[in-house]
Amino acid sequence: MEWCWCLESLALARAPRFCWDRLLLQEVASTRGTGAWDVLVLDEAQERSVASDLLQGLLRDARLGNLPDDPRVVVVTDPAFEPKLQAFWGDPPIVHVPRGPGRCPTPIYRDTVPTDRVEAACQAVLELCRKEAPGDVLVYLPSEEEISLCCEFLSREVGTLAVPGHPPRVLPLHPGRGQAVQAVYEDTDSGARKVVVTHWLADFSFSLSSIRHVIDSGLELRSVYNPQIRAESQMLRPISKCQAEARQVRARGDPPVFLPSGSCLCLYPKSFQELEAPPLPQPRMCEENLSPLVLLLKRRQIAEPGDCHFLDRPAPEALMQALEDLDYLAALDDEGDLSDLGVILSEFPLPPELAKALLASCEFDCVHEMLTLAAMLTAAPGFTRPPLCAEEAALRRALEHADGDHSSLIQVYEAFIQNGADKAWCQTRGLNWAALCQAQKLRGELLELMQRIELPLSQPAFGSEKNRRDLQKALVSGYFLKVARDTDGAGNYLLLTHKHVAQLSPYCCYRSRRAPARPPPWVIYHSFSISKDNCLSIVSEIQPQMLVELAPPYFLSNLPPSESRDFLNQLREEMAASSTASTESESSSTQEFGDACVLQ
Repeated sequence: MEWCWCLESLALARAPRFCWDRLLLQEVASTRGTGAWDVLVLDEAQERSVASDLLQGLLRDARLGNLPDDPRVVVVTDPAFEPKLQAFWGDPPIVHVPRGPGRCPTPIYRDTVPTDRVEAACQAVLELCRKEAPGDVLVYLPSEEEISLCCEFLSREVGTLAVPGHPPRVLPLHPGRGQAVQAVYEDTDSGARKVVVTHWLADFSFSLSSIRHVIDSGLELRSVYNPQIRAESQMLRPISKCQAEARQVRARGDPPVFLPSGSCLCLYPKSFQELEAPPLPQPRMCEENLSPLVLLLKRRQIAEPGDCHFLDRPAPEALMQALEDLDYLAALDDEGDLSDLGVILSEFPLPPELAKALLASCEFDCVHEMLTLAAMLTAAPGFTRPPLCAEEAALRRALEHADGDHSSLIQVYEAFIQNGADKAWCQTRGLNWAALCQAQKLRGELLELMQRIELPLSQPAFGSEKNRRDLQKALVSGYFLKVARDTDGAGNYLLLTHKHVAQLSPYCCYRSRRAPARPPPWVIYHSFSISKDNCLSIVSEIQPQMLVELAPPYFLSNLPPSESRDFLNQLREEMAASSTASTESESSSTQEFGDACVLQ
């Protein structure tokens, strides 16, 4: 996530505005030009986020089109990314900023890749603490799960170290920590050493002057979206040479003259980086679901996404899949432009299917509950680890809802608010307090947005039978592309849009119920991830009649051949025939009643 800052006028040159690249992209997509800024600085462009790459494409098109009020654009990046940017922008002037004084430590490489990365990193940290080498420690691991395991192990072990002063503080750093990441930057009066455990998030955008030692696994875990099956794959891959160098620079500290030279331990052989690491990070434009991007381009009145200039052009099938999904969601009209519904969808900082479900809740009178669910799905999607003890498992089960994971998320949020957003209450249930606080904030922002564009709201009614049905209808209206059917009664779900088979996530409420609970035959899911065990996450039971009623007819017809498609099409014909017969019966009864009135 890059950040941008801009000077809105020369008079305010000493008061720059800072914002995330996604926020700035949303603003640029809503205007004909590029905004009322004199100078715009785009930092850390080598991270290659979707928003950063697309921003540069839109700004370049505006510059070539000589649109009014075009700002002066400054792109700050790693030197390795310079040739590509220079060609993209048409040979602009380049300013090289030399690094400050100090020397990066020489990396120390391992002869082999360790079989257990977490254990190897933990032992390296403990060895540094025993040597009493001055300075804080920064540890890079691929995933949030490994970060948590490392922090749990180190938190137990550092207290037993025979070191002078206070034991080291172990601090995780990743997006799931929310506001709690501020603890990394807080000064400790006690003088205790900090051990910060993180992943790719801290490759470029993180800086802490007290860091003197880096331990690098050389790997990252990234989600890569496959548009053909609408699923994400968890890919463990080597970091780029650019990232490896950035991690080594972290051990230099700032300023470097006050402390002795630091150290950088690479948990991999030097040949591993030289032979397998790409020169630059992979562009996220080629690895993410492009539906939100295409929605923004349509809002910008770019008729064909392929007409926009990209630093790296995404695959044509990815763009076509995004257009197809938006068409199914009724976000496009017959000419392929944004429909009235699509214009409203583009206002929300949500995936299009979730924004569609939120808008549908206005029709089904369950906005209060859907706002909560949208915030939870975005910021705090439930439990992310197994319970640590029987007591925690029992407390979790008390939060589960009979209707499935979506209603369970609403129940978790309401219990969190009723208990005063208490951190200890979250810890005893294995919930992420920081993520729930973020969900509370996001819910308020979504509510304010709905009020601003004058959408109808509703009173809370969670738990009533009518609200239960209405909430399911709102979800199906947005997530009909994500429906699966249990084909054998054993929890092996065939996904309707393709013929992949998946199982319920280990944290799904249906799996925690006591036997002989049978898996629901038809479910709607929030996400499908291809990993060592293909999992459906955030799952709730639905009735196939509801899917036939709310999904576009041509969507059902376009499903790949399967027994499920035949069943749904047959069900559609039966429901249509029943509706026709009911209409004719009502018409006949009305005619008889009318004739009787005339005779009288």
